[in-house]
Amino acid sequence: MSEYRTPYESYVYAYPHKTAYRPLRPRPALSELWAGEPKDALSLYLHIPFCEVRCGFCNLFTRIGAPDGLTTRYLDAMDRQATAVREALGDEGPVRFATTAFGGGTPTFLTAAELERLCDIAEQRMGADLRAVPLSVEASPATATADRLAVLAERGTTRLSLGVQSFVDGEARAAVRPQRRADVEAALARIRETRIPVLNIDLIYGIDGQTEHSWQHSLDAALAWKPEELYLYPLYVRPLTGLGRQSATPAAEWDEQRLRLYRQGRDHLLAHGYEQVSMRMFRRTDAPAVGADDYACQTDGMIGLGCGARSYTSSLHYSFDYAVDMREIRTIIDTYITTEDFARAEVGRQIDGDEGRRRHLLQSLLQAEGMDPGDYRDRFGSTPAEDFPAELASFAERGWLDEGTHRLRLSAEGLAHSDAVGPALFSPRVRAAMAAYELK
Repeated sequence: MSEYRTPYESYVYAYPHKTAYRPLRPRPALSELWAGEPKDALSLYLHIPFCEVRCGFCNLFTRIGAPDGLTTRYLDAMDRQATAVREALGDEGPVRFATTAFGGGTPTFLTAAELERLCDIAEQRMGADLRAVPLSVEASPATATADRLAVLAERGTTRLSLGVQSFVDGEARAAVRPQRRADVEAALARIRETRIPVLNIDLIYGIDGQTEHSWQHSLDAALAWKPEELYLYPLYVRPLTGLGRQSATPAAEWDEQRLRLYRQGRDHLLAHGYEQVSMRMFRRTDAPAVGADDYACQTDGMIGLGCGARSYTSSLHYSFDYAVDMREIRTIIDTYITTEDFARAEVGRQIDGDEGRRRHLLQSLLQAEGMDPGDYRDRFGSTPAEDFPAELASFAERGWLDEGTHRLRLSAEGLAHSDAVGPALFSPRVRAAMAAYELK
């Protein structure tokens, strides 16, 4: 386990991270990768790498704007990719998608007609039944227009996630996210009018100039809409982002501020009828259940379409090239839209037994409910304590494990330090590959 330095080492939303991926030589055929894989509870993710503006904190794979019919050419390429991927999945056994999502970037950057086409790709090319399974879509206030929302509601969207970040105009400007609260409120009203079952609001804490009072203001402004979900994200300032080029806040002082605001936000939501699902996610206790009961992120496969999406089999995670710099991203998108043959994986990382154990433990432990060690033993023939004695002992020593239950799960303080817990479970090989990656 690496030495603990900060509670904000890294946000681990997938393992291994793309910076540990490398070009695959030779490039394996998708039909070979998916042969023999269980395909009856897959996740389908369609990635749209366009935004109307790039926020100062953003290191996602996205570009500003899409001139000269670029979105049409991008959807053309996604259509070709979807056709090739569905053919590679074969028909020897059942192929079923248990959950679907449109992310980015900003999927609602697309026009209403283009969103219809995106749904058609998911349904007609991949065979996903969007009205029968959960469909989550990310949006921004400026692009959450009535015509786009109408398409999404009609095509079966069950969850709409709105990136608000702050209801304080000055804080939004400080995060290089130009928006007015009045426009945010108007977008939220339009979303509620569609009656999409789950509204999620994203908020960020740790913005320059943010105080406990202004953070409370944003929390209460969000709660006024009674969102079924709220995500509270700590601000990260990453290399090659807008804020990354101008940040000068002392690290220790900023860590203390973010922990303080996290605890304030957590306690406020718990006191207002929300349950904590992870460090970031809070769900209203009376929210409708629209999630997939038969999909498990630790074990089931992922099909990603689009040049920023990743796919998972049991032995290989793969995607296209990765970048943060805008010029590099434009080059990758340009390459994607001219690609004709999508039958092979380009960039990825093999997942062996050790990495599979790490991924399973990491993705389970970062959820508030934790994991049943018996389920782990049934799958791997060993226990987490046998496989990761040093890491778990270190977590326990710091008070990050809940010792009063048969489940292996983080304590309240452990959840607060999720962004240190996750990286502590990275393998030495993955850590070395990430360190050797040349940012671009």
